[in-house]
Parts: sequence; C-alpha cells; structure tokens
Amino acid sequence: MPLVILAIGIIALFGLMVGWKLNSFLALIIVSLGIGIAEGLSLSDVIKAVESGMGDTLGHLALVISFGAMLGKMMVDSGGAQVIADTLIAKFGRTHIRWAMCVTGFVVGLALFYEVGFILLIPLVFVIARSAKIPLFEVGIPMAAALSATHCFLPPHPGATAIALVFHADIGLTLIYGLIVAIPTVIIAGPLLYHTMKDMNPAIPETLGDIDVGELQRTPGFWMSIMTTLIPVILMAAASAAEWGGIKGGLLTDFLEFLGNPVIALLIAVLIGFYTFGFKVGRSSAQVMESIKSSVLAIAMIVLIIGGGGAFKQVLVDSGVAHYIQQLMQGASFSPLLLGWLIAVIMRISVGSATVAGLTTAGMMIGATTHQNVSAELMVLAIGAGSVFGGPPNDPGFWMFKEFFNLSVKETLRSWSLMESVISVFGLIFVLILNEVIMLMW
Repeated sequence: MPLVILAIGIIALFGLMVGWKLNSFLALIIVSLGIGIAEGLSLSDVIKAVESGMGDTLGHLALVISFGAMLGKMMVDSGGAQVIADTLIAKFGRTHIRWAMCVTGFVVGLALFYEVGFILLIPLVFVIARSAKIPLFEVGIPMAAALSATHCFLPPHPGATAIALVFHADIGLTLIYGLIVAIPTVIIAGPLLYHTMKDMNPAIPETLGDIDVGELQRTPGFWMSIMTTLIPVILMAAASAAEWGGIKGGLLTDFLEFLGNPVIALLIAVLIGFYTFGFKVGRSSAQVMESIKSSVLAIAMIVLIIGGGGAFKQVLVDSGVAHYIQQLMQGASFSPLLLGWLIAVIMRISVGSATVAGLTTAGMMIGATTHQNVSAELMVLAIGAGSVFGGPPNDPGFWMFKEFFNLSVKETLRSWSLMESVISVFGLIFVLILNEVIMLMW
C-alpha cells in the first residue's frame, strides 16, 4: 500500500501541475498533505512534516539560491558575461564557437538555475550566431547542455546542493566527482550531439538578438570576470583539498571549512562582485543594488518550489515510505546508484521539474548510502542524472526552449528532449565507471 499511495500521489501531482495548470508549489503542498494523511500520519504530524521539510531545505538553500542569483545578475548587467563569451570566441575561433559557448554556459551555470541562466544567456547566443553567421543551434545546444549539466551535477548549483544536503554528502567532494562526470557528459551532449541536429536551423529572432552594451562605459576584464564567478568553486575545493591532505583540527582547518561552506563562498563572491562587477566598472551603488533586487525577485517562486519539494520529501520520510523502499532495496540485485537514477527518471517524467524529481527521489533513497555502503556523493550525482531525463513537455524548460528557438513540438523533442536524455544516460554511465574506479582504489 505505501507504494500504491505514493503512485496515486504522483499521478495527482502530475494532474494538478499539467492538467489543471496549478502552480508547482501549491501542487506539491496539496499532494504532500494528501499522501501524509493517506499513509496514516495524524493531521498535526502532517503539518509538522511539511513545516520541517520546508524549513530544513530552505534554511540553507534560500541563501545559496539568493546569493547565486545576485552574482549571476551582476555579472550580466556589468557586461562580464559578454566579455567572457567574446574572449572565448576570439580564442577558439569561429570554427569552434560552440566549444566557447559550452564553456560559457558551464561557468555561468555554476551559480544559477537552468531557467535563470538560460534567460540571461539566450540573447548572447542570438548575437553570437548572427555576428558569426552560423546556425543558431551550433551555439544554442552547447550552451543549453552545459547549463543543464551544472544543474544536476555541480555544487554550488542549488539543485545539486539540495540533494547533497539530504544525503549529508561532502559538498567539495561532490563538486570534484561532479566535474569528472560533467565534463565528458557535456562534450557528448553539447558540441558533439549538435551534429545530429544540423538539418534544423531555426531563425534568429530580430527582437531578441541585440544586446546594447554601448551604454556601458566600462566592462570588467576577462580574467576578473572568470575569477569572480569561480570564487565559490575555488573556496569549496580548497576546503576539501585540506581535508584530503590530512589537515585535521586547528584554526586553519576551521577557517578553510568556514570559507568552503557554500553560503559563505557565494557571499564572498557577491561581496567581491560589488567591486569587480560594480564599482570598478563605473556602476553606482544604486545600479548594483537594482541588480541585486531584480535577481531576488526573479527566483522567489523557485525558492518556494524547492521548499515544496523538501516538504514532499519529509512527508515520505515521516510516513515511513522511504523506510519501506529501503527494505525493498535490501533484496535488490542491482546497484543502488542505478535504482536511484531509475526512480529519479520516473519522477522526472511524472512531475516535469528536475528539482522536484531530484529532491523527492532523495527522500525515498535516504539510508541507501549507509545500508549498502554506497558513496553519498555518487548517489547525489546518480539521482541528479536521472532528474533531467527526457525533458518532458510537463517541464517548463521544454516550452522555454521551444519558444525562444521558435521550434515545433516535434523539433523540440528532437533537440531539447534528446539532449536531456543524453545528459542523463551518459551521466549515469560515468557515475558507475567512477564508482568502480573508487572501489578499486579502496
């Protein structure tokens, strides 16, 4: 019965979000309450589960999401993103522009949700395609693939960070493993996959192809833009490197762990961004604060949806569904990493949102890493890979991609949905290979 109730709940969630077009946050809360009551929780316990799930999830992630959005918006408004792209294009040359855009999407996507990063970078994609006189997909597909891969594999991206928190995974180690998995996956799903789509050549919208950078008196330099954006990654990696190096206890370790915390790392990057993306390039305090304000307004609903996913997860834990699935898993003959990926795939197809799919799957798989001696960090990556599978039509990203690139539904399935599936499948393959390598090393 626990799984039957869960299945009905997922169908109800799908119906509310897709059929009734209900807001994702409201749908998650309603279904969470319904599943909790149906699973036997008292009314007061259901409320407590929803409240604690939202609180535990957002207590950390609200800051990560907000600081990441602030950093990304300052980078774009100052012209930093434009400088990064222009410099990479000059270095790579016109024949390899797709690789430059892939790197740009990778860098920008580290701190931003896919939807936010896509909205910020899509005008740049149009400008590059028009000025270089190349097919729009040649730069669009690598950019989108890089943004999507950072979403599911790499902290400090909020999606990957949220799943890591559920499993108490080491953020720095997750980042390093994530880079090992993400880099080859993005190469396959971006620049290489583009070759299968050469027959599709959507037109560049005239109204979206112009970026007015002439209003900017100065723009930040390339290395300044890159280093400011990568500060969170550098700080988190340094904290993990200190731990691997055997530095235990003492003031240095505490200091590095403090700096390597995702919240502190992003806050430091934002504070430095005030200078590098603001005052140094002639932007006034009022202009910088306007970027900060608009960035937070843009991600308000995203924060609530993540909180709703956390509430859903906690209801599954408190009602015993997660424990029930763990018991079933103990007799399973295949890898928990594969099972986590498969459940995330089913959730992705059911509810559309990659973030919701990842968080709810994590709630179901709590305990798998301890009971079956599986790396928590690799479980984060496996679930992250599964959470982007398919790019179904009930995913807002599907329609965003379709409308901005002016595609038919069939063309969107051939491009966006195929790209998301390739990221998911190859991501899992590289996670399983990495798991085997780690087991051999141990």
